[in-house]
Amino acid sequence: VIYNFLDCQLYRRTPNPELRARLLKSASAVVMHVSNFRPVKRVDKVLEVFVRIRQCVNARLVMVGNGPDRAELERSVENQGLSDVVDFLGERHDLVSLLSAADLFLLPSTQESFGMAAMEAMACRTPVVASRVGGVPEVIEDGVTGFLCDPDDMEGMVERGVALLTDAALHERIGVAGSIVVHTKFCEAVIVPEYEAFYREVLER
Repeated sequence: VIYNFLDCQLYRRTPNPELRARLLKSASAVVMHVSNFRPVKRVDKVLEVFVRIRQCVNARLVMVGNGPDRAELERSVENQGLSDVVDFLGERHDLVSLLSAADLFLLPSTQESFGMAAMEAMACRTPVVASRVGGVPEVIEDGVTGFLCDPDDMEGMVERGVALLTDAALHERIGVAGSIVVHTKFCEAVIVPEYEAFYREVLER
């Protein structure tokens, strides 16, 4: 397998205290999701997990991206009276700053070919709780560089999210480990030569 890769000169933790303060407002933690809001991303489950996390942690949810399921999710947020703790930022080009300002990244998808969003969050040292689907287990080692749950295990996602947001040592350990694995295994300096070698092998045939 030759993996996808990141520009690791760009994707690395880049703290922005002013941005973090704007995202936090009066909360103590920022939970984030970034996607194209398609059905497979299950943004409704992101909200469900967040609501249950909020029973234990004073957190805010930041949703980044646009897509077909956004309007329905915004209605759900309004109907549940959560508009003051959920922000919709739309498509953004400052993902590194946003991810670096988050405390937890949720990815409860029903399918992922590889999990680039998880890898981007990990590169910025933001712990990820994700579904055990597709190529995500090739990016995240459960309990070491992040947490994986079965797609329908909402309780497991909530428990691991709460643990990461209430145990500073666990949060630091998972965040650092995730960043290290991305920057040693998935950077362009490592992966691009593998593509080039494969192309040369094919052409030489």
